[in-house]
Amino acid sequence: MRVDEEGNTFVEPEPLATAVAQYPIEALTQEEIDGLLYMREEEKLARDVYLTLYQQWELQIFQNIARSEQTHTDAVKTLLDRYGLEDPAAGNDIGEFGNPDLQALYDQLVDLGSRSLADALQVGAAIEEIDILDLEERIAQTDKEDIQLVYENLMMGSRNHLRAFTSTLEVQTGETYQPQYLSQEVYEAIVGQPVERGGHGPNRP
Repeated sequence: MRVDEEGNTFVEPEPLATAVAQYPIEALTQEEIDGLLYMREEEKLARDVYLTLYQQWELQIFQNIARSEQTHTDAVKTLLDRYGLEDPAAGNDIGEFGNPDLQALYDQLVDLGSRSLADALQVGAAIEEIDILDLEERIAQTDKEDIQLVYENLMMGSRNHLRAFTSTLEVQTGETYQPQYLSQEVYEAIVGQPVERGGHGPNRP
């Protein structure tokens, strides 16, 4: 993992490949397969929303975190390739998704984020909340250490990005973010901590 001073969290491809290669390749359950396919597109959704909002608002945080999210969706792609799974994002442009639920969510979030800069930053924070909860759920569904390694690193990135969006909201608009998906207690525990810099796993990709 590489974390800059603003909390943008990048998964480095070569250390990631080295880290996951030390684990055996075992048969996946359908639940694990579904999780990988979903997370590949959910990380792409985050990237696509941020790129779209950057085009409208030209606030650097959207471009910076979109670059981070590119490395996150690429990290899941590494697992898809490792297990020989078809990539659900192959050939899809910005804002295009194979999963209809994610397509609807993308459309909804872009519409909401286009209303004001405050709404756009709140959309960013909400996406990171959703990501944290979905990754927690997917981690609990697998015993594969390589998948857990990737998901845990992505979740650390989402916590850092949540901190970045909420602090930027306050600086730019004076508004205090109210969590939309996480409990108040969990949210406060996350934003009350400094930026996380240590990746998970022996080689910390």
